[in-house]
Amino acid sequence: MSHHRLAVFDVDGTLVDSQHNIVAAMTEAWAGMGLGVPSAAEVRRIIGLSLVEACAVLLPWASSSTHRAVAESYKSAFRAMHLLPETMEPLFPGVREALDRLEAEGWLLGLATGKSRRGVQRVIDEHDLKGRFVTIQTADDNPGKPNPAMLLRAAAECGVDPAAVVMIGDTSYDMMMARSARAAALGVSWGYHSLDELRNSGARMVVDSFDNLHDIMTILLDPPRCD
Repeated sequence: MSHHRLAVFDVDGTLVDSQHNIVAAMTEAWAGMGLGVPSAAEVRRIIGLSLVEACAVLLPWASSSTHRAVAESYKSAFRAMHLLPETMEPLFPGVREALDRLEAEGWLLGLATGKSRRGVQRVIDEHDLKGRFVTIQTADDNPGKPNPAMLLRAAAECGVDPAAVVMIGDTSYDMMMARSARAAALGVSWGYHSLDELRNSGARMVVDSFDNLHDIMTILLDPPRCD
């Protein structure tokens, strides 16, 4: 194993503010299938899960075929929305500067997300992030969160021990995934799950902005010693 450190970021709710588009696309998918109107709060809670699993959580009474159909309808609605310039998902403040500092300090950068690979590529293209992430794990290629497979595969691809990985995310799914993979779990306060949920699901710390992300990540892997 190398001496590199790997910072793995969630996407929705961590790097980009995508909740409005996700809620709108899910609402359109439900309407198209005559399912009524989903609660925006409930939709925000499933952000981070793989799409079919998210539909199963929102519609526990429906069949698996209905879950798959809603997921396909959601994808169509989401793709159509992204043809409109006003639906671009903005980066949260400080993202680019935080990535720059981590790279300058020798961190490897990766993504682990419930988005499809196509959806991740759209974010990368929209925000000119090409080449920033050495490993990209999506729901297309792995079991969904909180299964640890995404983080374990990311670590293996980079030749990094999971103990040298920090997972940065906004949901309990991210924190549980990190804990299962033996990675450090770092929560962010601006996403879609509460601070208590993040801490109760394994977050070792929760940050309020990207400004001090690097320093806190370093502390997580190299805690100060009392000599």
